[in-house]
Amino acid sequence: MQLLTGKTNIDFLGKRQLALGLSAILILISIFSLYTRGLNLGIDFTGGYLIEVGYTQSVELGPVRNALAQSEYSDALVQHFGTSKDVLVRIAPREGVNSASISDEVLDILKNTSTDTVEMRRIEFVGPQVGEELREQGGLAMLIALFCIMIYVGLRFQMKSAFSALLALIHDVIITIGMFSVLQMPFDLSVLAAILAVIGYSLNDTVVVLDRIRETFRTQRKGTAIEILNLSVNATLSRTLMTSLTTLLVLMALFMLGGEVIHGFAFALIVGVFIGTYSSVYVASNSLVLMSVTKHDFLEHTKEEEEIDDTP
Repeated sequence: MQLLTGKTNIDFLGKRQLALGLSAILILISIFSLYTRGLNLGIDFTGGYLIEVGYTQSVELGPVRNALAQSEYSDALVQHFGTSKDVLVRIAPREGVNSASISDEVLDILKNTSTDTVEMRRIEFVGPQVGEELREQGGLAMLIALFCIMIYVGLRFQMKSAFSALLALIHDVIITIGMFSVLQMPFDLSVLAAILAVIGYSLNDTVVVLDRIRETFRTQRKGTAIEILNLSVNATLSRTLMTSLTTLLVLMALFMLGGEVIHGFAFALIVGVFIGTYSSVYVASNSLVLMSVTKHDFLEHTKEEEEIDDTP
């Protein structure tokens, strides 16, 4: 049966098995990576010292690592920060040592291993107890957000829609966090904030699709559930694409031009927008099909309407 009368007529639900397989693969890869490799937690969560130094010329990281390892800083993580002239050193917390002495020692070591001028840019310290609390509170914040979202969608629509929205959000969060595990990119508080923003973005997209699905089920008298779902997704396609593309333009600019400080934040949002758009079309709609959604799930029957329907 041909129901679609708009400009787009894409059989999204016809590819639902392929989409289900793709989502399953991405989730399994993410969970496997999180279990075997874990996250490259930033100093916000692990605690320790973060020291940024600047050189006037490009510097190789190998000699810097060797010099720190020979000076009782074998646990130091050294990486370029933005350019090859900027170096970021992460050191685990040490008892009885203040940040000033740590930074002075590290700066002296780096000066002795290079004829170039070395300048201290910044130093940060986070205690291990604070880092653990931030990690626990961050995870709790995500769980509370997901729980409140399920309640909100359940009250606004119905429980099948609430479960489909929750599945889409869990899908987005697992894959986005899994990308950080696979690539071993630093996971800090800014990335956690981006994950929470991804939850909000994905929910907004999913609610728009669910709202159109509800209205289409109520107004469309003929057609199977899959046809009505396809009609609803196609009706919101232009809005979804415009919102996603304009958001991605800003995020790509931040990712490429915003500097290393917000690199992880922008990357998490870019991945989240891609996955959130995909899940709004396929995961939310596909889960409704798997739960055998029907027109009656979206109708608000009254006693008078039921009596009229029973009249021959």
